[in-house]
Amino acid sequence: MEIDIKEFAKLDMRVGTVLSVNEIPGADKLLRLTVDTGDEKPRQLVAGIKQTHKAEELVGHQIVVVCNLKPAVLKGVRSEGMLLAADAEDGPVLLVPDKPVQTGTRIR
Repeated sequence: MEIDIKEFAKLDMRVGTVLSVNEIPGADKLLRLTVDTGDEKPRQLVAGIKQTHKAEELVGHQIVVVCNLKPAVLKGVRSEGMLLAADAEDGPVLLVPDKPVQTGTRIR
């Protein structure tokens, strides 16, 4: 399905900085991330990256976040956005800026 540039422009994608990461009890694949996306308060994301990424290694890293998705509840935890990752054969690969940028920088 193709979309036009007007549809694409509706996405609010920003660079976020991971502030903290916690395991979700009973979840084999999910981690809870608190991410600064330049808003007044950090947002909480739930991501299926536990099998390929260690929580302590993610803190301080910049990621790309879709900020205007409807919130979802996964394993009882509210997710307020989605991080972007590529589906590689050995698991998700996070999409990240190739150099540090200001937190909250919009992706165009």
